[in-house]
Amino acid sequence: MSDGFTTLIASIKNKTATVGIIGLGYVGLPLARAFTAAGIRVLGFDIDPGKIAKLNAGRSYIKQIPDKVIADMRGGGFEATDRFDRLNEPDAVLVCVPTPLTESREPDLTYVVNSAHAIAAKLRPGQLIVLESTTYPTTTRNVVLPVLERGGLTAGRDFFLAFSPEREDPGNATFSVTSIPKVVGGLDEASGDVACALYSAVVPNVVRVSTPEVAEACKILENTYRAINIALVNEMKVLYDRMGIDVWEVIDAAKTKPFGFQAFYPGPGLGGHCIPLDPFYLSWIAKHYGFNTRFIELAGEVNTAMPAFVVSKVADSLNDAGKSVKNSRVLILGMAYKKDIDDPRESPGFELMDLLLKKGAQVTYNDPHIPELPRMRHWPHLSMTSTPLTPEFLASQDAVLIATDHTAFDYDFIVKHSPLVIDTRNATKAVTAGREKVVRA
Repeated sequence: MSDGFTTLIASIKNKTATVGIIGLGYVGLPLARAFTAAGIRVLGFDIDPGKIAKLNAGRSYIKQIPDKVIADMRGGGFEATDRFDRLNEPDAVLVCVPTPLTESREPDLTYVVNSAHAIAAKLRPGQLIVLESTTYPTTTRNVVLPVLERGGLTAGRDFFLAFSPEREDPGNATFSVTSIPKVVGGLDEASGDVACALYSAVVPNVVRVSTPEVAEACKILENTYRAINIALVNEMKVLYDRMGIDVWEVIDAAKTKPFGFQAFYPGPGLGGHCIPLDPFYLSWIAKHYGFNTRFIELAGEVNTAMPAFVVSKVADSLNDAGKSVKNSRVLILGMAYKKDIDDPRESPGFELMDLLLKKGAQVTYNDPHIPELPRMRHWPHLSMTSTPLTPEFLASQDAVLIATDHTAFDYDFIVKHSPLVIDTRNATKAVTAGREKVVRA
């Protein structure tokens, strides 16, 4: 093995290594927390100067991570910077940047490629580079590797390269970075050895696979599995709605089977940084191999149709009350993509709001975790602040649409004071008084 390999392994074992993390978002920041807690210095990189200033002042911008945690991280050697010319300082650089889709549902690897170029400009012998951003198989080898080797250094000899998919689940207190098994695929044996040694410092169960492609494909499989099963129950919801059957009761009954069934739940559409996007990465690369991923495409069609289905239910419910959508006052409850978090990425709430506004509704929202709508890539025109829930305000609405089932919402209170509630999450299941005002959607 090279001297760089021996030196890096030793620095990881004695915790003198510095870990660099590019992208201090919902994936990168918890990862930085894990390494800092393990006594390893972390240098975090991000392009957002406001985020950098907050973190270096010991303040968090993610609700699930308290300020005290960031302050403790700072005391443990964590530093955030927007100076990418410092990428030669870390011994290992982990890339945790977004991988969105273009308007035509093709992979947008801009952030990954830009990160690779920034690393290449400062790459030195003995460094480990790990891509964590979800992407299609072959990205590490065919996209990242050529950029890193452009300066003359060779992977496996001069530096080390691996892929290890993030498995962050925002808002899930049951699991954390340090408790979820970490899949690692090195470009070569030495790269795999170094990457496994690094993650073993913070994760008790490192699952080594033979190549980066296997690790990349593993992550895509995990997310595609969820997307397809969610599409199945969404399609069942539409069918059972027409048949007058409660899909939630059906699922509750089915999940009593102790084998052969795992419960997935319908909703107003897919949200988050993984499930709505990642399967299309696989669809895209499949076409390069002359293969059509029909299940993925069909699941995408079903899931992307759900916001329109929900809006049609709102329209039908208003019509039953003798009102049209136009000029009706509609309150959306929840703009985060899942319950009890402040993450709005790809949230169906934005499409629901946009569709209702286009139909002429007067739309407001309330979300205890999102006091003001952030500027979204696909919905830059939606600018609004959360309206407090009072009996008077609820009573003034023509319809209240539950898009995200936050625990903080008092559903008895909401149903009591609202003239009409459209529930997309089965959030009002336990409400007994006023059930005649609730419509499932």
